[in-house]
Amino acid sequence: MEIEKYIQAGKIAAKVLKFASSIAKENTPLLEIAESIEEKIVELGGKLAFPANICINHIAAHDTPLHDDKRVLCKEDLVKIDIGVHIDGYIADCAISLQVNTNKHSKLIQASENALDNVVKNLNPSTKLFEIGDIIEKEITSLGFCPIRNLSGHEIDCYNLHAGLTIPNYNNRNKSLLPKAFAIEPFATPGSGIVTEGKPSGIYMLLEAKPVRNVHAREILKFIVENYKTLPFAKRWLVKKFGLLRTNLALLALEKEKIVKQFPTLVERTKQPVSQKEHTFVIKENKVIVTTLSD
Repeated sequence: MEIEKYIQAGKIAAKVLKFASSIAKENTPLLEIAESIEEKIVELGGKLAFPANICINHIAAHDTPLHDDKRVLCKEDLVKIDIGVHIDGYIADCAISLQVNTNKHSKLIQASENALDNVVKNLNPSTKLFEIGDIIEKEITSLGFCPIRNLSGHEIDCYNLHAGLTIPNYNNRNKSLLPKAFAIEPFATPGSGIVTEGKPSGIYMLLEAKPVRNVHAREILKFIVENYKTLPFAKRWLVKKFGLLRTNLALLALEKEKIVKQFPTLVERTKQPVSQKEHTFVIKENKVIVTTLSD
């Protein structure tokens, strides 16, 4: 049953990612894109496994619009759209790279796409993790780029987006076998191949539900536990329900007590553009199935 829920989530995610590609146009507000993606996930019968990530140029990961975000897509932007869907906690995680009214990033986008495509062609239940990293590294470097070494794919479990094993984007000599559900996400860049922490992202995650004195924090913690469990959530979702002041007070108290944590954005160290492609996979009846392939 759980495998079928992974597959169901993947079908929704594939449709939503295709929809996202159609609305990511020049001058479109990032907030409008993110909210449209999230609304489409719910419309198609899924739930949000994490906020829609929209990462521009040298920002590689963990960027979602704030409630009052004024950013828009600009000509020549390289944009990564990363979405997560779950059915009863069983997650599909997928991403695509797009360029806005330009062809200047075509080769860089091709590098991450080729890397993932070649992994898919060679994947089977006996594949070892280092073999995946080796394929990704060779494909990306063959086009003159670097894989990002400190970003990786990841094992997936129920209500746990990053569970246990990490799946490298380079040959790290790890001979572990594949888990039953996992995401692979090659990142390519002409830069250093290393990301560092940037500004706070507005993306949070529950660490531990425990008593807290602040009345606003108690109310909002109850909502987080009931609606998101251990999956990442956006500050703007709470602002929409509770208002900015109550949300700020609650999150400040919850962070202080180490009940929730906020993720930083992750940026390429030399400020060079980054491309990304991602699919989710499950092992079923001794076969590897890509859950997030579009029809």
